[in-house]
Amino acid sequence: MKDDHTLSFDEYDEIVNPRPEECDFDRVVERALSRRGFMGGVLAMGSFAAVGGSILPTGARAAANRFSFEAIPVSTADDVIVPAGYKAEVMVRWGDPLWSDAPEFDHATRGTAASQERAFGDNTDGQDVFFHDGHVLLVVNNEYTNRDILWGNNPDAKAASDDDVAKGMMAHGVTVVEIANSEGGWGIVKDSPYNRRVTPQTDMTITGPAAGHDLMKTTADPSGTACKGTWNNCGNGKTPWGTYLACEENFNGYFSAEDENHEVSPELKRYGVSASDWGYGWAKIDDRFNVAKDPNEPNRAGYVVEIDPTDPNSTPRKLTALGRFKHENADTVVNNDGRVVVYMGDDERGEFLYRFVSDGVYAAGVDTNALFESGTLSVAKFNDDGTGEWLALTPETTGLASQAEVCIHTRQGASAVGGTTMDRPEWVASNPNAPEVYCCLTNNKNRGVKPNAGGDDTSVNGPNPRDKNNYGQIVRWRPNGGDHTAAGFGWDLYVLAGNPTVHGDAYAGSENVNADNMFNSPDGLKFDSNGLLWIQTDGNYGNEGDFAGQGNNQMLAGDPVTGEIRRFLVGPNECEVTGLSWSPDRRTMFVGIQHPGEDGNSHWPEGGESVPRSAIIAVTREDGGLVG
Repeated sequence: MKDDHTLSFDEYDEIVNPRPEECDFDRVVERALSRRGFMGGVLAMGSFAAVGGSILPTGARAAANRFSFEAIPVSTADDVIVPAGYKAEVMVRWGDPLWSDAPEFDHATRGTAASQERAFGDNTDGQDVFFHDGHVLLVVNNEYTNRDILWGNNPDAKAASDDDVAKGMMAHGVTVVEIANSEGGWGIVKDSPYNRRVTPQTDMTITGPAAGHDLMKTTADPSGTACKGTWNNCGNGKTPWGTYLACEENFNGYFSAEDENHEVSPELKRYGVSASDWGYGWAKIDDRFNVAKDPNEPNRAGYVVEIDPTDPNSTPRKLTALGRFKHENADTVVNNDGRVVVYMGDDERGEFLYRFVSDGVYAAGVDTNALFESGTLSVAKFNDDGTGEWLALTPETTGLASQAEVCIHTRQGASAVGGTTMDRPEWVASNPNAPEVYCCLTNNKNRGVKPNAGGDDTSVNGPNPRDKNNYGQIVRWRPNGGDHTAAGFGWDLYVLAGNPTVHGDAYAGSENVNADNMFNSPDGLKFDSNGLLWIQTDGNYGNEGDFAGQGNNQMLAGDPVTGEIRRFLVGPNECEVTGLSWSPDRRTMFVGIQHPGEDGNSHWPEGGESVPRSAIIAVTREDGGLVG
């Protein structure tokens, strides 16, 4: 495999498991793709109101401005840019020690496996804040690590020892750290009893229908109920009972075999598992990742993981009832009847959007563990007329032998029932002030070109209206009757990202996109308590061609009522802006800056010739007011 850090995760998968080209463009549905014509179709709010109930009140576009900042321009500076009246300060970085007996980050060596295990992990992604007994706890996913930076002290930027490999492993997982605000600003509390690293070696419990199934049994765990570790956690969720949901995404890129011609099963291939990993080399130090020796081990990855941040001795739980796929995040809603609903996207080109509805109800004194162990898992089907339905994934509907197999082979089940192939469904966010849900569809260069990994048709469809979609869009839906457990929903598109300075058709974007707020590849998504929608991007930062004038990746705020979108923050060179949370008093916004300098052109946050380091920044108003 080409060892090229500039390749995306999807591109790695396609090198290992190439999809056949789809040449039958007659199957691509023709639509009116002029910008205004498109706005008159599926984006029309009147059509959405007819099927799902009115979201936009009459005269909504004349509503009062709800933004507390003036929009900022794009930036290509190697720094974090925020509006006038705001400031951004680095709070914690990759390699910062969590305990006083651990060494400070060493720019020359990038540390060791032992130092990394006791330090903040790499490449921050999903995050959330918990307030417990007067303590503020920040929980952050450490999704992956950039190997040429991690091992950049070696001549060829590759692992030179087993300790190098182990250091990369320990940079993955989840960090739990207490934080506090003092005269010097926000910082971590070293030696807090709540500080914890959850790594690929942490003991986990397997729960739900797949626990104990034969496909979950391995040499190390013949019971199929206990496993080690979590890695490549992307987005996250937060439960009403105060636990954190870490979401395993591209778990497949860590498995390999000595024989590069080793053939994995079709079921594993559907998830991108092969004889080649992405260069991490974990199988060299841990046989769990040798797919030839333990072919069931990949079946134990790809789940939502529940972590109790208030108990550093608790055992995280893998929630198989919520399905196995490349999870982006897990947005949790308590329905009017008390049932817990979780919305989830599978972040790969042409994959699906899912919903889990608990059998039990959330109430005082209830066993919350049981809520995520039994329920109905469904996949979304979007119709072109602005309606949609949730298709239950059961043995009867999918043809799989048991609910355990549905939970292990969730993608195959979704393909069998005819879910709608989506343009990489990323973060999902539910509006706290209305029964509506949003999902970032970040991009899909294969739309109308290739089928997905399961051979499903990826022709243009309602919520994915552009072939070779390099810009992305945000879809929203309203459950029928405001009931998140309802089988049906109405949908429209909140925004169609694009570049109106380059294109004059649908690739210019929807009417709420203009030269002053344009962006590509919406990824992170979160509502604040006031109902503003915060949009974070992970896209093309080349600032040329189709992306001319769009600058570095950024964070914007959108008003769901008026449709207005404003740029709030721009990140440093070659980063992704991802992960968002607030302090308990709402006067600080915590934002994640992932992989600055992934192509070698950043020294953020310390400047000079320092190693670029992912970090969490604290954004505040200079007047001390509320942020978001």
